[in-house]
Amino acid sequence: MIKVMQGVRVLEVAQFTFVPAAGAILADWGADVIKVEHPVRGDTQRGFLYMGGIQLDPDRHPLMEHPNRGKRSVGIDVSTPEGQEVLYEIARTADVFLTNYMPQARQKNKFDVEHIRAVNPDIVYARGSAYGDKGPERLVGGFDGTAFWTRSGVGHALTPEGIGGALPQGIPAFGDSIGGMNIAGGISAALFHRERTGETSEVDVSLLSTAWWAAGASVTQGMETGETMRSTLPTEVGPTVNPFLGNYLTSDGGTINLCIVSPTGYIRDAFEHLGLPELADDPRFSDVMPLIENASAAASLIADSIRSRPFDYWRRHLKTMRGQWAPFQSLIDLATDEQALANDMVVEVEAGDGGAPFRVVRGPVQFNHEPLETTRAPQASEHTELVLMELGFDWDRIEALKDSGAIA
Repeated sequence: MIKVMQGVRVLEVAQFTFVPAAGAILADWGADVIKVEHPVRGDTQRGFLYMGGIQLDPDRHPLMEHPNRGKRSVGIDVSTPEGQEVLYEIARTADVFLTNYMPQARQKNKFDVEHIRAVNPDIVYARGSAYGDKGPERLVGGFDGTAFWTRSGVGHALTPEGIGGALPQGIPAFGDSIGGMNIAGGISAALFHRERTGETSEVDVSLLSTAWWAAGASVTQGMETGETMRSTLPTEVGPTVNPFLGNYLTSDGGTINLCIVSPTGYIRDAFEHLGLPELADDPRFSDVMPLIENASAAASLIADSIRSRPFDYWRRHLKTMRGQWAPFQSLIDLATDEQALANDMVVEVEAGDGGAPFRVVRGPVQFNHEPLETTRAPQASEHTELVLMELGFDWDRIEALKDSGAIA
């Protein structure tokens, strides 16, 4: 597997998912990512017993494996002078310092940008935050459920009007994983800039800015017109502007999504695949403009046809349709989706409990069509001795640091 980040060392002082997800992406790409954890507690997320109401096995922990695969873990108490000195010695060898700790904690524990740059002036310093590292709420923390989903307006846009409340974010760490990819991209750009110019950079990504970029077309529309789209309640009949754009129910309660945004050139083929070949010669539907004018009638006929057969029939039958469509699947369905598997989107790693391999999702970027090769997420403090010995620490010093509680 090509490792585009081979030779890059990332020192990560972060926990939860948002910023560690960036470290996971960089590790996927070949970087040596050293994750610093508290020597007693580890990453706070290790203690989570439930995810979305579903009980977790601490030895097979999705919230640890997803954002931490491929890393090495070092236990350091960064609140102590001895621990801070160990941190600085690792920082001297690193290309990137990556953190999501609040400004107060970075200052108190002496790993803010000025402290790290004092020992390594060339290091790229990357911060992830809830609302950004400037402004009146710079010191306010948050999670993707607050900054990405609720504060940003994304949750509002995806909540149908009139349901009597707000939809909760249905995917744990949803914004965190997207934001982590943004941070990894920003770090890559900063490293490229440093390689070309010799100048280093600070990189900032917030969950709020991540959400606004993801919703950028609607945000821009809102700023321009004062109006934005909102999700609507599901109905059996498709939309009234373009009958080839919407969700349709099958006979067994499944859903087929038609997404032929521009029907020009697709009308005949689409109607034939939908079991309605005669409609391609009906003057109400045979060209784009009359199709739009008679969209409600066409949508009703399409709904009747799709409702006459089961989901699996349409999933097989529509594979040869030229226009765009998709089966409405669950996240569990995707784990066995032939197209996802053909593109190496599921990766098996050794399980921490020695049992069956643990399956993780590869990042969205693939190089040279090659499948990802990575390792399981580390146990807390698993690599402390190895990393410190690589840096030249002798055993007596390591033992003394352990005895003082500075490392584990």
